[in-house]
This record gives sequence, C-alpha cells and structure tokens, in this order.
Amino acid sequence: MASPANVSPCEQLPVAQVREYLTGLQARITQALEGLEGEGGARFVHDAWRKGPEEKLQGDGITRIMEGGRVFERAGCGFSHVRGPQLPPSATQHRPELAGAPFEAMGVSLVFHPRNPYVPTVHMNVRMIAAGHEGQPKTCWFGGGMDLTPVYGFEEDAVHFHRSCRDALAPFGAELYPRFKQWCDEYFYLKHRHEQRGIGGIFFDDFAELGQQRSFAMLQSVGDSFLGAYLPIVERRRNAEYGPAQVDFQRYRRGRYVEFNLVWDRGTHFGLQSGGRTESILLSMPLHASWSYQREDAPGTPERELVDKFLVRRDWL
Repeated sequence: MASPANVSPCEQLPVAQVREYLTGLQARITQALEGLEGEGGARFVHDAWRKGPEEKLQGDGITRIMEGGRVFERAGCGFSHVRGPQLPPSATQHRPELAGAPFEAMGVSLVFHPRNPYVPTVHMNVRMIAAGHEGQPKTCWFGGGMDLTPVYGFEEDAVHFHRSCRDALAPFGAELYPRFKQWCDEYFYLKHRHEQRGIGGIFFDDFAELGQQRSFAMLQSVGDSFLGAYLPIVERRRNAEYGPAQVDFQRYRRGRYVEFNLVWDRGTHFGLQSGGRTESILLSMPLHASWSYQREDAPGTPERELVDKFLVRRDWL
C-alpha cells in the first residue's frame, strides 16, 4: 500500500480542472447507460444537493440514479465535492500526520446492478483528496479503480475487463497494472467469508507519486476507459435467457455485495464518518438481495463454478 510519502503539494493542480473532468465523466457515463436502455427505457433521476455551513460537511454534488430499467435494475452514479473540518479516521490510518486536518474531497463513484443475472455488476470510482493543517501546505492524493462482480463467470469477460484496465495504465508505467491488480484483489476481499468479492480489476489509493498533473492524467485514463471495459460485456450478455433459479442466485450473490460495502469498504466508512449524504453514499446498494444459511451449490454447476474458478485470485491475462 502506498505511504504518505507519495502525497505531494496540491497548488499545481486547479481544483476547478478536476471538478470539470469529474462532472463531465459522470454525464458521459450516465448518457451511455440511457443509450443502452433505449427509446422509452429508464432514465436517470438527477438529484442535485448542497450542504450548508450549518452541517458537518459543506459542499455540493449530483446523485444520478436509475431504477427499474430494462437492462439495469438499479444504477447509481454520484459526483460529490465536499469540505470538512477534520479528516475521518478511515482517511488517516496511513497518514497520521494529517489526523484532525481540514480536507477537501471530490470524486465520481458508480455501481451498476443489471437485471439479467448473466450481466455482471460493476463498480468504478475516481477521486481526489486534499488536506493540511492551518499554516502548512496542503497535500493531495488520488484514488480509485474499477472492479467486476459477476454472478455467472465467463472467461472472455474477465479477460476483456482486465485487458482494458491494463491498457488504461500502460502509458504511465508497465508496473502499475500488476501492482494495482494485486491491490484490488487484496482490497475487495470479504475477510469474514474468506472470499473474493468478484474477479477484481484495479484499485489504488494515496497515490501522487507521478506528480500532480501526471497522477491526474492517470486518473483520467482510468475514468475514460470505463465504458470500453464494461459496455461490450453488457452487450454480450444482456439478452441471455434466464429463469427464477438464476434470479435467486443473483440475489444471494448480491447479499455478499452488501456485506462488503457495509462492513469493509473504506469509501462507505469515509462518507458516513465524515457526515456525508447517506442516500448518495448508499447508492451502491442493490434493489434486491437475499441471504441463505450455509448454501452449498452442487459441484459442476455454474453456481459452484463461480466460487471455484472465478472468485479466486488469478492472472486473467
């Protein structure tokens, strides 16, 4: 994991430049999903919000949420730009020198839960955080990544997704993909289940080692690669036939997704600990999820294959 030495002063990178990119990214992604829904399909609700000086956090954002679509059962894509008087504990465990410092954070975070069980759930997040005690230069770092969580596993989908992640990072150093891939595998792990959340992707945090402009360019490359990484998989699987048994398994697997987000996810913890907007923080939750006591799927079934062949740490390339 990156150390506090990787953060650096923020003054070289205008906040307005980062904000413009992030709001544009949110608009492009949500427009693409509405295109998949087609004419007469579901559309995103745009919920613009603002937190005033009387609240724990100040700032604004746009939550875009789609529910009950032809392709997507629930899809949330949020932008937020907030300031607070004190970094929450989830953000200072690797940089104790910034404990209690005022901070500014902005980012785009999305989770898409498709209707068809053969289309995987996807998560993507890109963010920047700046913090510093009064009278000291602010330090600035980036974080984010994307990961895929299938209900039914397909090798070609996993390979395509990981190849897209590798290609997005390649201009910034061949060593970044294997490093961020391992980081993703380690992060999106349900420790209480001894189980991976999905087939992974890339994840990075506390990152500024390329300098402000170059690190931001890497962040942009990750964000810009998302649609190419995910949409071809959606198109390949969206019309696959399925029945009640597949929906039942989908909801069971989404229960695992809920467990990770509430128990282990640092982004969820950061938002709740810092006084963020609860409805926006929990846009990652699926519309339906279920739990089953000690479920065991028979060997040789696609359901068992997911656990045995896909929810393991593998070199997909």
